[in-house]
Amino acid sequence: MRIARNSLIVLGLSALLTTGIATGTAVAEPPNIPSETTARSELAALTVQADGTSTGYSRDKFPHWDDQGGSCNTREVVLKRDGTNVVTDSSCAATSGTWKSPYDGATWTAASDVDIDHVVPLAAAWRTGASAWTTAKREAFANDLTNPQLIAVTDNVNQAKGDKSPDEWKPPLTGYWCTYAKMWIDVKYEWQLTIDSAEKAALTEMLDRC
Repeated sequence: MRIARNSLIVLGLSALLTTGIATGTAVAEPPNIPSETTARSELAALTVQADGTSTGYSRDKFPHWDDQGGSCNTREVVLKRDGTNVVTDSSCAATSGTWKSPYDGATWTAASDVDIDHVVPLAAAWRTGASAWTTAKREAFANDLTNPQLIAVTDNVNQAKGDKSPDEWKPPLTGYWCTYAKMWIDVKYEWQLTIDSAEKAALTEMLDRC
């Protein structure tokens, strides 16, 4: 396991990813996305086993959108990080800005059109190890700003994803599959979650696009 990473949030404009999206607005990008080589090593280290059940799962068992200081919660921090020219009011709510979703290439100017996606969904984490965690650990997972676990994306695309793993759902933009796989693998690795065989095969195929 790698040494804990720097938890400072990346605030500068990110380099555009290979999605074929035109320049002008920064594409949302979480911190600490690993290289392809690192992702492949992490994937090989993950435990492969059948997923557990969703019995007992509830989003309430993953307290999320914690206070991050300065009147901002986790969602608001990610909106500011992943947007361009984001203006907030005294309560840290985004009043204007532009967000470009790397999942589908859409650009939005209203924060209400943007969801903060858990790259590894909470329910998927529950089925692959998080059911045995303490509530405090699940809370840390749901508010993870250090690893590439949270990203601003189009709301209905996030809703279509639901709690599906990469063998069941991939971002509409195939050019983003490499990056998405690297993020998914890294989160699973950092949090020591398991994967099943279909998930591993899908992730391997996605990495082959890098």
